[in-house]
Amino acid sequence: MNPKLPHVLLVGAAVVILALSCVLLTRGRRSPSCEPQPRTEEETGSTSQSLVFADLTPMELTQVVRYLQAHLGLPLVDAAWAKPSDNCIASVGLQVPAKAEVLRFLDGAGARPPREALAVLYFGAQAEPNVTEYVVGPLPTPVYHRDVTVRRYGGKVPYHRRPMLHSEYKQVEAFLKTVAFAAAPTFLKEILEYDSTNVVFESAAPRGFQSGDRKSWFALFQNVSGFFVHPVGLEVLVDHSSLDISRWAVSRVFYNGQYYRDMVQLESSYVQGRISVQKVRRAPRDGDFSSMKPRAPSAAPFPLQYEPQGPRYSVRNNHVLYQAWSFAFGMSVSTGLRLFDVRHKGERVAYEISIQEAMSVYGSNCPAGMSTRYMDGSFGIGRYSSPLVRGVDCPYLATYLDVHFLAQSQVPQVTKGAICIFEQNVGSPLRRHYSNLQALYYGGLVNSALVLRSIVTVGNYDYIWDFIFYQNGAIEGKVQATGYASSSFFYGDGLRYGNRVWEHTLGTIQTHFINYKVDLDVGGVKNSLVAHDMAFEVVRAPWNPEQQIERPRLTKKVLDTEDQAAFRLQAKMPRYIYFAANSKNKWGHQRGYRIQVTSSAGDHVPEGSSMERAISWTRYQLAVTRRKEEEPTSTSIYNQNDPWTPTVAFADFINNETITNEDLVAWITAGFLHIPHSEDIPNTVTVGNSVGFLLRPYNYYDLDPSIYSHDGVFFTSEQDFTACEVNPIACLPQAASCLPSFPPFTYDGFQNTSRL
Repeated sequence: MNPKLPHVLLVGAAVVILALSCVLLTRGRRSPSCEPQPRTEEETGSTSQSLVFADLTPMELTQVVRYLQAHLGLPLVDAAWAKPSDNCIASVGLQVPAKAEVLRFLDGAGARPPREALAVLYFGAQAEPNVTEYVVGPLPTPVYHRDVTVRRYGGKVPYHRRPMLHSEYKQVEAFLKTVAFAAAPTFLKEILEYDSTNVVFESAAPRGFQSGDRKSWFALFQNVSGFFVHPVGLEVLVDHSSLDISRWAVSRVFYNGQYYRDMVQLESSYVQGRISVQKVRRAPRDGDFSSMKPRAPSAAPFPLQYEPQGPRYSVRNNHVLYQAWSFAFGMSVSTGLRLFDVRHKGERVAYEISIQEAMSVYGSNCPAGMSTRYMDGSFGIGRYSSPLVRGVDCPYLATYLDVHFLAQSQVPQVTKGAICIFEQNVGSPLRRHYSNLQALYYGGLVNSALVLRSIVTVGNYDYIWDFIFYQNGAIEGKVQATGYASSSFFYGDGLRYGNRVWEHTLGTIQTHFINYKVDLDVGGVKNSLVAHDMAFEVVRAPWNPEQQIERPRLTKKVLDTEDQAAFRLQAKMPRYIYFAANSKNKWGHQRGYRIQVTSSAGDHVPEGSSMERAISWTRYQLAVTRRKEEEPTSTSIYNQNDPWTPTVAFADFINNETITNEDLVAWITAGFLHIPHSEDIPNTVTVGNSVGFLLRPYNYYDLDPSIYSHDGVFFTSEQDFTACEVNPIACLPQAASCLPSFPPFTYDGFQNTSRL
């Protein structure tokens, strides 16, 4: 035996033991945490300059309230408990400066515009009650205010047009419970098992049939989780037009297909046995079929998204920087999320992109449902932005931002985590090609995009608002709808107006329309509108004249006037329509940004309707007009309660003015038709309920700008595609083998629950 053999075996055994120990230790060791790395975004825009668009801070809001209290010379009651006959501050928000003034500042040729607030006040205690709007400034220490109501609207805003305050809803509810219902105790007790706590009210709008009306149908539902789909069949029309609450009255009552003069007649008819009764089984507090509590236990965690080297975007105040993109953002109390000074590769492509309105038209054979045309801006799209839930509403590791506002209170309020920002791997390539002809190679780019999101809950509906920024220079505005379906009590010919979704519940047909303002500045402020499309032409084959060929050709047209640029909702629109700059790209084409609308809208309210002008923006899928400071929005918060004499009528914006080489605005309308069905119980899913628009470069660049993305992948058959320097994807086992640090789950959504 070789005397060295035992020594060799011992050494070998030691090496094996050491190797096994290393493997076991490595397997048991926690992977390193993901550490942020220095970013390489292209520096565009200025963080401090973006503050010109920033929402008012709590301190600024407080200062405006104090100034108004001290300088108007009128007593101001807190709107949280104001009566219709009181004076109060309805809302305070940012007064965005004039565009020309802002551009001079942003582009270095002018001073910073003064920071100002726009305050909306209800004057119910005046000889002629009205709504007045004041600009207050400069902030943070205001010294002046000026009435801008007449300049903005051509006159004072009549008091009956004011949006309802939360306090007025509470006052109507108190009237119903203490005055109206006292007239029908037997009916309410025996049919509804009424105990003053087991019903809730939902109001229809608009409130009447002519200017000056303030008569609202209030439908009753069981006070359970998901009450929107628990109608009980009773609806009451309340005349609350008087500023004296003691003079409010019931104008009509509806129950199970029959109308009554008032609650007294309803009670009398019931006691005499002259009512067809449909008693609804009392639902448990969790709502039973309407409960959103999962019917299955939790199992393996769903897929998560994380950033191996930290976020590749930055957020400072209201300014976002992401790769070649930069923009400022804010939240309007009435209209919601909005963007300003949007730049790609350092060049401004849009001055403003903002939500304008979300409205819906309902059908039913019950009075509240058939008379409802909700204009959500009147209730406050931004005001009802909801706190976002990590991991569901947005990716768990998204950046969450608070929103501060002042509405229907003298004290600023905050919605915690109301905006989220995240980079999303869409899960498919933005572009790719696999070549197996001639040269063998693969080239591709992951579709990673930045998302700015807010979710708004207005009554039964939840709207998920997204602005998405892609690496090829495209911007998407998208809204997804979810929440509870609208419903009426099912009786008679209800199936003409929807589908039966539960024993006494009719899911009612409804149309939804969303309007956006898109102020593109393509290669500068002055643009023209150009349409490209296709047409087939029949020609003789040059090499064989006896044969013909049908070939598509490009059609081109400059749209010279606003009338030419107003495309009706269901009309055919050019498939390529774009804002054209006065400059050209390398290939001699006008640089442009194309507008592409994604919509499945239902029909528009007939133009013969007495209220149609208030929502005349819904006539058009796209309308392009000259930009004017006196036409800042397509609608008004005052249109909801007086659509018969609209404060702002979008149809008046379109008056055949020339739009060639002008500062232009695109007003985009997208929508969908919702016919609720059994799968909308317990509530509606987002799948298939997504509409919006895309803004896409069209000859704006000389080639696709995403070719300069750091995320690109390319390798050939002759390269070692497992090498990191050739293929960065090959490095992921090392670069991404870390564990993200998940912050503890928190939620502040139940702190402020007083908003109606």
